[in-house]
Amino acid sequence: MSWFDRWTPWIGALGALGAGLPAQIVVASEYLSIDGAQKALFPQADRFSEVILSLSPAQRDRVAALAGPQPPHRSLRAWRALHGAEQLGFVFVDEVIGKEDFITYALAIDAGGRLSAPEVLVYRESHGGEIRNPGWRRQFAGRQGLDQLRVQTDIKNIAGATLSCEHLTEGVRWLAALWQVALQPAASVG
Repeated sequence: MSWFDRWTPWIGALGALGAGLPAQIVVASEYLSIDGAQKALFPQADRFSEVILSLSPAQRDRVAALAGPQPPHRSLRAWRALHGAEQLGFVFVDEVIGKEDFITYALAIDAGGRLSAPEVLVYRESHGGEIRNPGWRRQFAGRQGLDQLRVQTDIKNIAGATLSCEHLTEGVRWLAALWQVALQPAASVG
């Protein structure tokens, strides 16, 4: 009897067992474009000017110390929101890992340092999409400073979306620290 003949019944049985397992289906859903997020976050702005973020090593260390532990980030872009010559604040588009894939979200920080509710642009996980709920996202709106952005204390968790909640909140902390260290002085100058 050959190797193939001995293992053929087992291969068929394993295939039948695997067929009964639930398949995890991941569908990336795009909910809002960057342009749409900018307009939603700063409707009074008449233009957005992209900012090239170039931090010194000391600034990077300071942001990391203020923000605390972070999930993996993939990319970050930032724009100044302007109305005429007035700088209204900044719009950030960041990507943080959810459980297994990245969540793309936008956040505004106005000239006074107040946060908006984040906008979820793209969600790529099969579970945890509840972070798109307006009630959960509103927890961020109006907060100022890092002492108001603690998971489980200031920002409540959603059962079944724990990692998405934690990682998005930690990402927002990173953006608030970035604004505080590198962009706030520019905002106060004009």
